[in-house]
Amino acid sequence: MSHAPQTTHSANADGSNLATGLKQRHVTMLSIAGVIGAGLFVGSGHAIAAAGPAVLLSYIAAGTLVVLVMRMLGEMAVASPDTGSFSTYANRAIGPWAGFSIGWLYWWFWVLVIPLEAIAAAAILNSWFPGIETWAFALAITALLTISNLFSVAKYGEFEFWFALSKVVAIMAFIVLAAVALVGGLPGREVEGFIATMNANGGFAPNGYGPVLGALLTTMFSFMGTEIVTIAAAESKNPSQQIARATNSVIWRIGIFYVVSIFMVVSIVPWSDAQLSVVGSYQRALELLQIPYAKLIVDIVVLVAVASCLNSAIYTASRMLFALAKRGDAPQGLKKTTASNVPLKAVLASTAIGFLTTAINYFAPEKVFSFLLATSGAVALLVYLVIAVSQLRMRKQLIANGQKLDFKMWLYPWLTWLVIIFITGALALMLTLPKHTGEVAATAVLAAAIVATGLYTKRRTKAASWSQRALADQ
Repeated sequence: MSHAPQTTHSANADGSNLATGLKQRHVTMLSIAGVIGAGLFVGSGHAIAAAGPAVLLSYIAAGTLVVLVMRMLGEMAVASPDTGSFSTYANRAIGPWAGFSIGWLYWWFWVLVIPLEAIAAAAILNSWFPGIETWAFALAITALLTISNLFSVAKYGEFEFWFALSKVVAIMAFIVLAAVALVGGLPGREVEGFIATMNANGGFAPNGYGPVLGALLTTMFSFMGTEIVTIAAAESKNPSQQIARATNSVIWRIGIFYVVSIFMVVSIVPWSDAQLSVVGSYQRALELLQIPYAKLIVDIVVLVAVASCLNSAIYTASRMLFALAKRGDAPQGLKKTTASNVPLKAVLASTAIGFLTTAINYFAPEKVFSFLLATSGAVALLVYLVIAVSQLRMRKQLIANGQKLDFKMWLYPWLTWLVIIFITGALALMLTLPKHTGEVAATAVLAAAIVATGLYTKRRTKAASWSQRALADQ
């Protein structure tokens, strides 16, 4: 017997429900926006400078991993849409301690994204208006986007729709412009192309394949955010259909926005260009194409990108906190919603930490903020690992319960096991690389503390439950 997917949108006496206010175009654009951030426009320059044209292998490998992980997450989310997404599925498939732990780790990851994006946006605004301190800009931007998250989810969806559309238009315009330049369509601004540029600068992997592995780790973290669609779709009218569409489209999204655009960059900019890691890949490509106001154009695009990521970070952190509270893994007051079905306290609690960490960046010793960032360094891989293990076990549970799976992971269980082995290997590799050792260690310490808290909390809850039953039997 097939069971219909369960959602949490029906009226609830405790006032803890989310609205189904996201339209199809909102969810579609949210799924696209999830993989487009400042890491693509600016951070990719560092990866290219380190690995040369072979960085394309890093993006293809990382993109393949994300496609597989999203397929696994999509299988679970289509069968049972839930705002808690993989945290809820880990709770069901692995155990309450796993759902508790990965939910809080994921919340912490996005809470730390808030100051990072605010600081990046503030730096751009400060370059335009140097009379205003960057910390003032950072706090103001965080405050404005906090307010935008206090409106109905439909308003959030509309904000993010236009943010995301702007990023998509910018990337497509860059790809078209680069393609025209590569075929000689820009008079007086001819470029050599991929093969000639590669051969003139040491070949495909000028520094060997070691840097490709390092770039692979960087690019994997750039893709963090694709899973947001499974959280947001739970606030749409047809979550299963929306999640299936978004998951199916992840292949071409990564292919176009990352692989194709990075291919265009390495076809125009030599990897050895001294400015590549300074100004970023997109800006340097536009400068070599002699496009007027290249820096201003990229600054505007990056400002929109970081505002979009900050907006999504607040939304994602608040929804995960709300889901944790609904399951009893966070203070119960955080599950309360307003008349517009917005988890007000979850939003404010998440942004309060965001404000605090932003202030720490500017007013506390630099090592404090660096340590906080390090604690989230390996969270992305842990999330992917938990998704894979959850899908491995939840598939059996769903089938045992008689649920028909309309959306399935490919080549189950072999591809799932391959992903688990790959992620475990990536974590082991990070431990051997000095640049990432601190991140893995700090994340491991934080994860161990959260797991211990989760186990302790669950034991206390179970003990209290047994005590209540014993009293009831007397």
